[in-house]
Amino acid sequence: MDLPLFIKALGLAFIIEGIPYFLFAEKMPQVLEQLLDKSPGFLRKLGLTALLSGLVLIYLSQRF
Repeated sequence: MDLPLFIKALGLAFIIEGIPYFLFAEKMPQVLEQLLDKSPGFLRKLGLTALLSGLVLIYLSQRF
């Protein structure tokens, strides 16, 4: 495993996760409250979609 690459990827993930909280700080509590109303199945599908999208992006970036 390439540890420096892993640390860079983790840092990028933190940056991407932090962007909505920084740019839309006023709206984020409402968004999080809306997520509380969603079923676990919906959240699982949302997470799986994000996971698969990330894998596809990584695959495509390695391929091209």
